[in-house]
Amino acid sequence: MTLRLNPAIADWRSRRVWVIGASSGIGAALASELLDAGAEVILSARRAAPMQALAAGRRGARVHTLDVTQAEAWRQVWSELEHDDARPDLVVFCAAGYRPQHCLDLHATETRHLLDTNLLGVYLGLEVVLPALTQHGGGVALIASVAGYTGLPGAVVYGPSKAALINLAEILYAELKPRGVAVYLINPGFVDTALTAKNDFSMPALLTPRQAARDIMRGLARGAFEIDFPWRFTLWLKLLQHLPYRLRLPMLARLARS
Repeated sequence: MTLRLNPAIADWRSRRVWVIGASSGIGAALASELLDAGAEVILSARRAAPMQALAAGRRGARVHTLDVTQAEAWRQVWSELEHDDARPDLVVFCAAGYRPQHCLDLHATETRHLLDTNLLGVYLGLEVVLPALTQHGGGVALIASVAGYTGLPGAVVYGPSKAALINLAEILYAELKPRGVAVYLINPGFVDTALTAKNDFSMPALLTPRQAARDIMRGLARGAFEIDFPWRFTLWLKLLQHLPYRLRLPMLARLARS
């Protein structure tokens, strides 16, 4: 029997979910799936127009613009949610930045922006939401990436930021489980979004955002800690992750040369 590490969420009709990064890609698709399942959904991102279009005519949808890199912006939106008695039961951290990038192509301003978006923004959000979640219950979901499993060439900033989220999710689980807060770690493979459109290489097992969102919903329904997909791709990366360095590093070097 598999130990269920988190509460299984199959019925969304009494749930309120805050999706951070809901203006496009996986975040927008997940918000749409949650609304279809009957959840109340708070959509947040920097760009209001696409979220308003997604929310238009959808019962239970509300939009709050948010720049995840700004601590005051987090506090402002949280204050508005508390004022409206609309605290979320589940917070999904989905905002991310990316471009394919090698170690000789580093630029300080861009590096800082990517790390602020992918990592600092999560910390700023956790600082705001965790006190309430530990008091009232609920959960957080971090969308990392299979790029965080091992040092894949071409992701010199993105990969380490996602590896940090994987590490962070494990710490959060250990510290928050006794306090009644669920922690879900989501590791997608390649998903057809504006971010992956920047890649100039073949992306195996490429999924649509809707397929990714449905995989996430199935993982939440199982009560999984790690939700990774598609398995036919993530399996190989998990195997690579567990190889000893004397085998793994030459393989990564060959991948970099190719």
